[in-house]
Amino acid sequence: MRLPALLLVTFMAMSAAPAHADPSTGRFDRPHAGFSPAWTTLHPGRLEAGPIDAALERVRGYTDVDAATGHPLFSGAVTLMVHDGAVVAHRPAGWAVRYSDKTTELPVERRVPMAEDTIFDLASISKLFTSIVVMQQVDRGRVRVDQPVSRYLPEFGVNGKADITVEQLLTHTSGLEPYLPLWQAWPDVPSRIKAVMDVAPKTPPGSTYTYSDLNLITLGVLVQRVSGSPLDRLVRDGITRPLGLVDTGYNPPAAKLDRIAATEYQPNTSRGMVRGTVHDENAWSLGGVAGHAGVFSTARDLAVLGQAILNGGTYDGHRILRPKTVERMLTDFNTEFPGNAHGLGFELDQRWYMGALSSPRTAGHTGFTGTSLVLDPMSRSIAILLTNRVHPSRDWGSVNPARRAVADGLAKALAVRPQRGPDAWTPSTSGATLTTGDLPGARRVSFDAFVDLDVGDGVVLQAGDGTTWRDLTTLTGTGTRTWKRVDVAVDANRLRWVYTRGTGYGGRGVYLDGIRVLGDRGTLLDAERNPEALTSAGWLRVNR
Repeated sequence: MRLPALLLVTFMAMSAAPAHADPSTGRFDRPHAGFSPAWTTLHPGRLEAGPIDAALERVRGYTDVDAATGHPLFSGAVTLMVHDGAVVAHRPAGWAVRYSDKTTELPVERRVPMAEDTIFDLASISKLFTSIVVMQQVDRGRVRVDQPVSRYLPEFGVNGKADITVEQLLTHTSGLEPYLPLWQAWPDVPSRIKAVMDVAPKTPPGSTYTYSDLNLITLGVLVQRVSGSPLDRLVRDGITRPLGLVDTGYNPPAAKLDRIAATEYQPNTSRGMVRGTVHDENAWSLGGVAGHAGVFSTARDLAVLGQAILNGGTYDGHRILRPKTVERMLTDFNTEFPGNAHGLGFELDQRWYMGALSSPRTAGHTGFTGTSLVLDPMSRSIAILLTNRVHPSRDWGSVNPARRAVADGLAKALAVRPQRGPDAWTPSTSGATLTTGDLPGARRVSFDAFVDLDVGDGVVLQAGDGTTWRDLTTLTGTGTRTWKRVDVAVDANRLRWVYTRGTGYGGRGVYLDGIRVLGDRGTLLDAERNPEALTSAGWLRVNR
C-alpha cells in the first residue's frame, strides 16, 4: 500500500510517564513527536488564564450586534480547549435560537441560550466521521486506499473515473467538481446517488486539489457496499458507541430538539427555520445521512473523538483505529499541492483557521455551519469552536477570525520558556527594533532564537553604525517550535534585530535570549547580565 515519499511525521505509540508528570506539559517550545499516552482522557485542568480569557471574550463579542452590519457575526457559540487531556476552557456564549426568520429577532424571553451541552450541526466535520469509517474498513482488510473506487463501486467507474482511487477521494485529488445541486435537480435518493456515480471529472484525476462534497458522498456509498451496513450504523457502531458519544449522530431524535442550535431560515426548501434536521440541502435530500454532512454533536463529544485521535486511535480503553492507521490519516499525501496538505481524511497545516497552533502535523476540519476542530499533536492540544453562524442567514460573514482567536488563545496559553536566565525578548509591535550600543571590535554575535511565525513575518539581524544598516541574517520559521542557537560573524559597531509583521495570520511568536557579542579580547556584551545595554523599541522582556 503506497505511502507518500516524504512522511512529515512518524507517530508512534508512546510508553511514558503519566501526562501530568511530563515536563512538556504547558509548554509550546517542547513539541512531542508521537501520540499522547493511550490512557489520556478528558479531565478538568488549567492553563495560563489571560490568553484563554481573551479568546473567550473575543468569541463572546462576536455574538454582539455589530454597528456596521446591524447583526452579530454569529448568534452563539460553544468554545472548548484541551491540553494534555485537561479541559482548560468550556464556555457557551450567545443564543442557540435567536431569530424567527431571516431578519426578525425573537424577544429575549423566547430565545434559547447556548449551553455547554448544546448540540450542533457539524456540517463538513462529518467528513471526518466518514473518513474514519473508511479507514476502519481498511483496518479490516475490506478496502485498500491505493485501489480504484470502481473495484468496490463498479458503477462509479464511468465517464473517466475508472482509475480514481480511494486515496484520491480522501485527499480531494480525484478531479471531481465541488458540488452538484442534488436536492434540486434530481427527484429522489436513488437518482441523486446515481448522479454522483455518473458525474465526469472536472480535471484529470490526480492533477489538482479540489475540495469536493462528491468525494465523501461516494465514500459513504462505498463503505455501505463493502460492509453491508448503512453509514449511520457504521458511525454508531464504529465511533460513537465505543467512545461513549451519547449526543453524536445523524438525524437527532425529537427528544433532544430543545438542546439543538438552530441553523438557517430556508424558505427555499419549505423548511423555514431549520432546527434538528441537517442544514446542508444535499444531505437533507439524502435522508439526513451522507458522507459529506449530517452529523450532529456537542463540543464535549467532539473533544473525546479528538483525544482518541491524539491517543493513536483509542480512548478510555476502547480502540477505534490502529495507530498506524491514524498515522496515515495525519500524514500529508498532497505534497504535490502546496498549501493543500491533507491526510487520509484530515486537513493539515491550515493557518487560516488553525492560527498559532498550525504546523505540518496539525490536523482538523471546518464546517459550513460555523464549526471547527483543531488537533495539535505537537502540544497535545485540541481547539474546538462550534457556532451557528448560518442562523438565520449564511450571508453574514466568515467566522474564520473567531476560529483563529480560539486556536491563538490556546497556543498563547502554552509557555515559551527562556533558555538562559529569567526572561527573553519578544516583539510587541510590527517594526520593533532591539539595538545594541557601540561595540567597537565586535567579531561574533550569538543568541538563542525561538521562531514560530507565518510566511511573510520575520526577524532580521542587521549590522551598522547607527545610521546605515545592512542585513546579516533573517530568522524565519513555521511549525518547528524549537529553540536554536544562532552564531554570526560581524564587523560593525552596532547590531540590531528588526521584527516585521507580514500580511498573514501570525504565529506563536519570536523570542530572543542569551544575546552575547564577542570581540578580539573577549565578551563585549552579555545581555543576560546587562539587559539594559540593549535599547528596545517595541520589544518586551517576558518570562513565557
